[in-house]
Amino acid sequence: MIYLILAVLMSSSVSIIMRWGEKHVKNNFAMFLANYIVCSAIAGFFLMQSGKPLLASGGAFTFALILGAIGGVLYLSCFVFMKYNITKNGVMLSTVFMKLGVLVPVLMSIVVFREKPTVWQIIGFALSIAAIVIIYLQPSGNAEEKRKKLNVSILFLIALLILGGFSESLANIYDKFGDAELKNHYMLCIFSCAALLCAVILLIQRKPIGWKDLAFGVMIGIPNYFSTRFLLHALSSVPAVVTYPVYNIGAIVIVGLFGVFVFREKLSAKKAIGFLLIIVSLVFLNI
Repeated sequence: MIYLILAVLMSSSVSIIMRWGEKHVKNNFAMFLANYIVCSAIAGFFLMQSGKPLLASGGAFTFALILGAIGGVLYLSCFVFMKYNITKNGVMLSTVFMKLGVLVPVLMSIVVFREKPTVWQIIGFALSIAAIVIIYLQPSGNAEEKRKKLNVSILFLIALLILGGFSESLANIYDKFGDAELKNHYMLCIFSCAALLCAVILLIQRKPIGWKDLAFGVMIGIPNYFSTRFLLHALSSVPAVVTYPVYNIGAIVIVGLFGVFVFREKLSAKKAIGFLLIIVSLVFLNI
């Protein structure tokens, strides 16, 4: 259970530091690159400590590389959408939608693997939809500009939900089908691929890089790496039906408290009801 608690704290720290850096970071991709370089360095350190060679052979190693490369693309995409949503929609709401990505593995199991949802999962779906409607339902007057802004916000939040869901699914997929001896290779591949993509984007953009961009990237990189590592450890020792709800709900509660009490984000009665409904829906989805 200690690994699960640590994973929650690390995951929460990433969102909180990103919110803190909102007014200081000018080049987001420079921040992302510094973050992934730090993650890759830590992953490389643990790989060397394990005594395993950098390269291996066999299907298990290939699986770790392929899943890691997919993870790198998803992780970077999540960071991009998370940063945008924090700026436009606030840290609490953005984190709620990212954690609500647990809907994605549930839908995958129904559509792809033909599993039947439980009554509790159906209730969870209904509550999550109700929560989104409550949060975004707008009064009818003066509507055109608000409607356009609202539509854009919803699209980016839903994109964050989907990407977050797919990226979170990878840890459980690797735990079930991957080789535990190659976890460090898998994590090194995730963060190295994401760093490479960031470097390519930075070369194309040619924007100036400031020391604050790099500093916040380093600060994010440490909890970002360990949230993934601790989640993998937690899945090895705690059932997934316990790990995912605690991981998601714990982060939502911590980030929500920081959003209201530290960053002074406004919490209307409507958003408070939606916020509580989403937490309840996450519980039901994982029963």
